Amino acid sequence: MLLVGLLTLSPAPFLLRASATAGQDTSQEQAPPTQTPDPATTAVDAAQPFQDWLNELLNEARGRGFSDALLQETLVGVEPLTRVIASDRSQAELNPGFARYASARLTRQRVTSGQELIRTNADLLERIEKTYGIQPRFLIAFWGLESNYGRLTGRVPVFQALATLAWEPRRASLFRSELFQALMMVDRGFIEAPTMTGSWAGAMGQPQFMPSSYMRYAVDFDGDSRRDIWKSTPDALASMANYLKGFGWNGNQTWGREVKVTPAALEKIVKRIPKRTDGCYAQRNMTERRPLAEWRELGVRQRDGSPLPNASLEAGLVDVGQRKFLVYPNYDAILSYNCAHYYALTVGLLGDALQATKGTKDGTTKSGTTKDTKITKGTKTAK
Repeated sequence: MLLVGLLTLSPAPFLLRASATAGQDTSQEQAPPTQTPDPATTAVDAAQPFQDWLNELLNEARGRGFSDALLQETLVGVEPLTRVIASDRSQAELNPGFARYASARLTRQRVTSGQELIRTNADLLERIEKTYGIQPRFLIAFWGLESNYGRLTGRVPVFQALATLAWEPRRASLFRSELFQALMMVDRGFIEAPTMTGSWAGAMGQPQFMPSSYMRYAVDFDGDSRRDIWKSTPDALASMANYLKGFGWNGNQTWGREVKVTPAALEKIVKRIPKRTDGCYAQRNMTERRPLAEWRELGVRQRDGSPLPNASLEAGLVDVGQRKFLVYPNYDAILSYNCAHYYALTVGLLGDALQATKGTKDGTTKSGTTKDTKITKGTKTAK
């Protein structure tokens, strides 16, 4: 899910992400104050001794019906990982600013590699789009940020990582739940315990799914009767698409656009349009959605100074300092993957950068520029 290290909670009842993309740098946007560790409650020496805690967990697992053989294979004898605790505590403090965060990820190599993968996987991506309604360029953008197109999926033993974080008091109940989901994955034969590796926070495979997200959204798309998000590109990409579909992604719309907002326009916006009160932290740190016509009336223009498109869409304003963006309903689906504006904006911008240079089926013109509007049954919708 991004960012090496930023634990974020999905607004849905299932946690998708508690991790960061393995192998990427650790710079990231600042997490909300409520996620900042309190030394008085997170010190390891304030926690129950690990072995006592583990014994209680094993007893609970047996009470849930998990066999001694399974527990012996997965949890008996594990020790906490101090580096996992260090990562969990430190990840909320780093705030390099959006420019640095985005520039570290929107590299020429990442864009070029993504464009090549769109071409070489054209048939697969077309089948996934027909099944789940997710445009290829955005699916590839998620893939690129999460695991560098499947190259970096993490090597930390998932049960050891989850046990460490379930023992540490700060988010114990959340990771305890994920730990039981991980046991269920092995118990049902989805994966063998020794090969179950991921990020420091237990996120797994090319999509960097948490166990609960694997159980709900992972799919077998290559027809081998396994939901293999580690080694099967079809399964990994289709599982990401299934997740986004589950969170309401609309394949006939794009994610948003960068805009120009003068100080005078910003003053009007602050007075007229309140912040959202629903959803995760990032969703509450953006404005309510309003029709594009209202944003035009308030003085918001496209980045080049031209008027906003005449499309029947509602958008909210995201302000990350020097840059501002109007984002459409699909942006909420990106935030469900990782509730952080730096991450979500970078996914959108990478998706835009991945557009092919010649005509495609993915909402681009022959020159490679985005089609801002598309006539569909008499209604203009952003594509």
